[in-house]
Amino acid sequence: MKKVLVLGAGLVTRPHVEYLLNIPNFYVTVASRTVSKAQALIGDRANGTAVQLDVSDKVTLRELIAQHDLAVSMLPYVYHPLVAEYCIELKKDMVTTSYVSDAMKQLDGAAKEAGVIILNEIGVDPGIDHMSAMQVIDRVRKDGGEVMSFKSNTGGLPAPEANTNPLGYKFSWSPRGVLLASKNAARWREDGKEIVVPGKELFDHYWLTPIEGLGELECYPNRDSLPYLDIYGIPAAKTMFRGTLRYVGWCETLRKLVDAGWMSDDAADLAGLTLGQLTAKLLGTPGADPRRETLDKLGLAEDSYAAGNFEWLGLFSDDPLPVTKGSPLDVLVATMLAKMQYAAGERDMLVMQHEFIAQYPDRREKITATMIDYGIPHGDTSMARTVGLPAAIAVRMILQGQLKLTGVHRAVAPEIYEPVLAELAELGIGFTEQIERLP
Repeated sequence: MKKVLVLGAGLVTRPHVEYLLNIPNFYVTVASRTVSKAQALIGDRANGTAVQLDVSDKVTLRELIAQHDLAVSMLPYVYHPLVAEYCIELKKDMVTTSYVSDAMKQLDGAAKEAGVIILNEIGVDPGIDHMSAMQVIDRVRKDGGEVMSFKSNTGGLPAPEANTNPLGYKFSWSPRGVLLASKNAARWREDGKEIVVPGKELFDHYWLTPIEGLGELECYPNRDSLPYLDIYGIPAAKTMFRGTLRYVGWCETLRKLVDAGWMSDDAADLAGLTLGQLTAKLLGTPGADPRRETLDKLGLAEDSYAAGNFEWLGLFSDDPLPVTKGSPLDVLVATMLAKMQYAAGERDMLVMQHEFIAQYPDRREKITATMIDYGIPHGDTSMARTVGLPAAIAVRMILQGQLKLTGVHRAVAPEIYEPVLAELAELGIGFTEQIERLP
């Protein structure tokens, strides 16, 4: 019997746990601060159990890891290095879908010495993006070519028929995570030139990109793209860009929310304020007419996306704050979450598109690989499936002896991506590819 410990029971965990529960001779423990969430994932399955865990209780956390063969951390990323340290000490493998942090990188030697794998970035973004990109890059190399340009854009969005609010967005994962990601600085290479954008200016840099079958979506930079020149083994590429996709209007709105102070995570005195009064307080305006004062202060036209979206969110209104303690960001998260959730039966959508320019001795090609995956009405979201299933497949491979790497890894090696992508395709998650000969 192989024993798997899943830490966390959040929005994207159900398909992951369900996959593991269906593997013969696997036993799954789900540990969550709210044990009812963990129990809902296990249900009445005989090969699973739910336990309560406050991750700050290091003694219990270590004991749980010791009782299992592998730990999957679906916790906030700040806890991953702690889980990894215990896994290395106890000689247990670990899987997480999050980015490799500097603290995690430093554990590579210890993990190798312990003979365990600490596999990161095996969700969707990061995860499926890496695996699908490397599959094409390695194929180009095998055919004698070299990738000279790589662009990759990904977005988790409402399916077109579920796109029913003016922001063009609904939350299928942590709303706080979505908004905090909007504060990240960005760096990429374009035609040999390095471009750096501070976080505050992120949403000044966006453009429209066509996606076949969906029309044009907004694309803006996603963090630091330059490390992927080495991660993907294409240091000579003239262009390296990773972006995020949203429906039109999102970037203007988010930029103005940043300008208005709504993205501040600093504790504020919120007592007795309405949404309109907090908007005025953040902007330093009198508050007599929050709408007019906001448009004037931010230089917004009456018919702008941002003006309409501020109004729709109620940020000019006399509505009481949804939370009375915390930061402006806490208020914004609660406000958005109340208005931007999926209704019963609505589908989300995961869109990913890679564009490669490949130089061969006798030709140049543009390769476009596109994945559009939809959630299941009244079932799992696409976000949950595309995050949870790659990680679950990797857990199975590790515990069944099919993946024998040790150390700290991300999902870029062929022994990881080939079987994972093949199984995802069987589960209906895959790419279509177009190849265009260039002059």
